[in-house]
Amino acid sequence: GFLPNATAHIAHHILIYGCSVPGYHQRDTPNAVWDCGEMAGGKSGYHRAPVCADGSQIIYAWALDAPPLELPKGVGFTVGGDSGVNFLVLQVHYADISSFVNGQTDYSGITLQMVDRSFGLVKRRAGVYLLGTGGMLPSRKETHLETACKIKEDITLFPFAFRAHTHKLGLAVSGWKVVRDSLSKKNQWTLIGKRNPQLPQMFYSLNEPMKIKKGDVLAARCTMFNYRDHTTFIGNTNNDEMCNFYIMYYVDGDRILDEKYCFSAGYPTYDWVSDPRIINVPNWVDKAASKLD
Repeated sequence: GFLPNATAHIAHHILIYGCSVPGYHQRDTPNAVWDCGEMAGGKSGYHRAPVCADGSQIIYAWALDAPPLELPKGVGFTVGGDSGVNFLVLQVHYADISSFVNGQTDYSGITLQMVDRSFGLVKRRAGVYLLGTGGMLPSRKETHLETACKIKEDITLFPFAFRAHTHKLGLAVSGWKVVRDSLSKKNQWTLIGKRNPQLPQMFYSLNEPMKIKKGDVLAARCTMFNYRDHTTFIGNTNNDEMCNFYIMYYVDGDRILDEKYCFSAGYPTYDWVSDPRIINVPNWVDKAASKLD
């Protein structure tokens, strides 16, 4: 499991990445610190490098005082060995650093509960699939940021948790499974999860068991309202916005998806109705995707 040691007034959000090669590595130093280059402006005294130099995958994400996450029995993330995850990198996006700029130490982070693979306690390997967008939000307007991708790998996924993430302008985030009916040739939409991103941004359990197979389309929408008097763009700073929908899943066996990300250009370049894999969005889906229950 994952035990957060952070508060929202200091750490805006925290990510754990698995890397085959980290963006920066100091010999004989297991806890190297560097500037990952994703926050805008200013000069840093740290070495600047990406999160991962190779083999990047998101393992966990936390924000807004979300509680600990316990994985289902027998499910776990594989690290080390031939997993492709040779290093774990903790990335902290700070909301406020004023409390430790004068030599004080910040301990924001995540405690991991781990077990040796030889014990045989983990039978099903976990993974995370991230849907997100780029784009822009015009001033004083509600905007939909949407994305969708088809699963191309011959793997059956069993999603068990989801997480929504935006910054201040997000109203609702929803994720969907879209399956083309072979007889009617119409898309069948199933809700994976929906959440108000202003609530604790934890991984929430799915209401119903679900399978995702090769050929299924995964889609997500973030409903945003920009109350500001200027256009807001998608970016990593607290003054920008983000649109992310995470799906945490397990597989029977040891093979997880190679393609771990699904990103679109977002508004105004991309929307569901212009995507040939979707085209027709039923009215009930269009309403449900943006309305919280």
